[in-house]
Amino acid sequence: MAVSLSKGQKISLDKEAGTGLTKIIMGLGWDAVKTKGFLGFGGKAQEIDLDASCLLFNEQGALVDTVWFRQLRSLDGSIVHTGDNRTGDGDGDDEQIIVDLSRIPANVKSMVFTVNSFTGQNFSQIENATCRIVNAANNQEVARFNLSTLGNHTAQIMCKVYRHNGEWKMHAIGEIASGRTFNDLLPMITPHL
Repeated sequence: MAVSLSKGQKISLDKEAGTGLTKIIMGLGWDAVKTKGFLGFGGKAQEIDLDASCLLFNEQGALVDTVWFRQLRSLDGSIVHTGDNRTGDGDGDDEQIIVDLSRIPANVKSMVFTVNSFTGQNFSQIENATCRIVNAANNQEVARFNLSTLGNHTAQIMCKVYRHNGEWKMHAIGEIASGRTFNDLLPMITPHL
């Protein structure tokens, strides 16, 4: 059963998954918003482009790699983004970042996952926006955030996944922010490293 995360909460990913995690998926989903045409007919989907990003940091807190819609694979290939979805059409996750924890380079101490509204809508204008962490081995949801309740913000620093005493842990940051890409969030991420 998934843990519905609250801001600042820390969990052991291994304990929540009930087994040693080797691969996780950060899933991001939302629904396309239909605009109504003349007399309610002829509506079309409004473009809503949410973006999932994964930022990799070393022990000193320096950014060493990024995975996002402009770079779909980490430099070493241990993290893969499934591609940019610009509408939210379809069921389930609209974007995914797949992380092979067993292949993360030793110099990477933590990974921070973020969500941005590239098209600028705030989360209160986006229906059914959620982000989650899933155990890829059994497709079990380990943790979930409901983004649609975050109000007039266009970004969220979701969580930090980090190494601690030989296991991967997760810190639910849940900090709301504004910005079109992860670059806009870096000053707010630094205190969490």
